Amino acid sequence: MLKQDPALTYNVRQLEKLERLLKIAVLFGGTSTERDVSVASAAQVVRALRSAGHEVLAVETSRGVLLPAQERELLSRGIDRAPPGDIGASSGNLPAIVGAVNPVDVDVVFLALHGGFGEDGTLQGTLDLAGIRYTGSGALGSALAMDKDVAKRLFLAAGVPTPKWLMAPAEPEEIADQLGMPLIVKPNSQGSTVGLTLVRALEELPAALETAGRFDTEVMLEQYIPGRELTVGILEDQALAVGEIVPLTGEIFDYTAKYQQGAAREIFPADLPPEQTARVQALALAAHRALKLSAYSRVDFRQDPHGGLWCLEVNTLPGLTAGSLLPKSAAAAGIGFEELCERICRAAGARGPRS
Repeated sequence: MLKQDPALTYNVRQLEKLERLLKIAVLFGGTSTERDVSVASAAQVVRALRSAGHEVLAVETSRGVLLPAQERELLSRGIDRAPPGDIGASSGNLPAIVGAVNPVDVDVVFLALHGGFGEDGTLQGTLDLAGIRYTGSGALGSALAMDKDVAKRLFLAAGVPTPKWLMAPAEPEEIADQLGMPLIVKPNSQGSTVGLTLVRALEELPAALETAGRFDTEVMLEQYIPGRELTVGILEDQALAVGEIVPLTGEIFDYTAKYQQGAAREIFPADLPPEQTARVQALALAAHRALKLSAYSRVDFRQDPHGGLWCLEVNTLPGLTAGSLLPKSAAAAGIGFEELCERICRAAGARGPRS
């Protein structure tokens, strides 16, 4: 008699389980400057998963499972023009956050966190140790993607072009020789372009370094690539529609342009020849795989005036707000928001037990 593979049996059972309705904890909040975006993402995700019939708990990192009145109050807030300031005092801590989720009682934790410990692998590793299933990529991939310096090294190893860069401090001669002007100065481990500055002359560099340094201990100086801003979502190892972002309030797609209505035009699908679309999608998938990511991500590019493509970064827990880019990339590929959230949950359930 043939002995059945336990891992196969487990996966079959998990897939059968996912055919029925789930109990899902949507975890949001966090300590990062992207807290407001996390709250806005959670509002959309909670609504979509409940519309699909799932039992959903809204779990905020500093308060645990929210009561209905708390949930209505918090999830109805919008996103300010600037990222929030110091919120560490109300952040909660990892043991308390993980303790708020009962692994026996919840089928999956939907991570609606952005930046900080929610996206850098710290929380993922803690959930792994607690045996709690969660959405998105694992601890290693999350950490690799959050560290822009490490990620760019892996892009190059995978044949994915990325703008030249230096890590601060760097000598003026080295900056001028390798990067030229203008250049981008940004925190090494932040999202939503928080702390990012477009520097046009060396005398502007100290102020830009000070701004980036407020958000991270490591600061990156990056070659500025003029041209078009492109983005593409990845879902279950497939590239979705390519989009183009046209900022209307400045030259870069900054925090305000990302989250304030009317600050940017987001065109899905992007107006590109089929061969260029295919090239962006292939590079996006290569970048996603180079960082050992799973489930989903969003990959951002610049296209220079000669048609060259340059990968800027990969977001492992991209925004899921009403105006976010991943849902728009999915919608242009024929995947509605409710289905997107369902498939993200399904991917978490089909991975099998974590080692």
